[in-house]
Amino acid sequence: MSGRASPKVVVVMGGPSAEREVSLSTGRECAAALTGEGFEVVRLDAGRDLAARLQDERPDVVFNALHGRWGEDGCVQGMLEWLRIPYTHSGVLASALAMDKERTKAAYRAAGLPVVDSCLAAAAEVKQRHVMDPPYVVKPYNEGSSVGVYLVHAAANGPPQLAEDMPDTVMVEAYAPGRELTTTVMGDTALGVTDIITDGWYDYHAKYAAGGSRHEIPADIPAGIAAACEDYALRAHAALGCRGVSRTDFRWDEGRGLDGLILLETNTQPGMTPTSLTPEQAEHRGLSFGALCRWIVEDASCDR
Repeated sequence: MSGRASPKVVVVMGGPSAEREVSLSTGRECAAALTGEGFEVVRLDAGRDLAARLQDERPDVVFNALHGRWGEDGCVQGMLEWLRIPYTHSGVLASALAMDKERTKAAYRAAGLPVVDSCLAAAAEVKQRHVMDPPYVVKPYNEGSSVGVYLVHAAANGPPQLAEDMPDTVMVEAYAPGRELTTTVMGDTALGVTDIITDGWYDYHAKYAAGGSRHEIPADIPAGIAAACEDYALRAHAALGCRGVSRTDFRWDEGRGLDGLILLETNTQPGMTPTSLTPEQAEHRGLSFGALCRWIVEDASCDR
């Protein structure tokens, strides 16, 4: 931090990804909270002139509130390393690794963490034939927030007709039945387990629309499963090289006990919107939203 009476934090938000609106919501919430915590706060909608604008602003810390490609995949992190500006959340390598879902799974497997079978396939091929036996899920391998996710049911007569804006290469993974659980890691501490309850698929609407889902924290699950979620989330955080705050999502088929618990993905920049999970888990542990944002800023650094 500089010698300013109030450290200057630039909250970088928005950007050009498919998750722009979520990022703007996260940025607004975090900027307001940090102002309340006594920081000098500047809100900055990320465009192609981001580097120049940051050099003009000369922040003590960048709060990275971007979601999706360019902001969450190592690109902005690399620019901030070049500029030597401390920034929040994970660094270049962890961000890039966690954003690539297939490489994330490879890291999980190497750490002995349970995942379902998956592969990368050409979108054109996925539209022509079942590349694995249904039920399975098709999604971009480098997006978040359930953008562009297709669930192909066992009774499907044909392969999914993917939208034209899907990437040329997609991820296909075996469908994991069961409950949707999630655990936030803050530094070296797991904050608990939330059970995400919806009427159907936990899609973009369920994540961000008011009333789209119900969050039960602590999750009403056996103590052994809760402990496993926290252990797996900490191990995933370490295996990917994350720093600061991350959130790991699970599916749990309760009829299979511990064997039914698998990891889906790790989010290196969890949403901080009014319906987001990480602030709820922090609050459950007695940490206000403002205090959480302050901790994230104070944890900021450069990797090199």
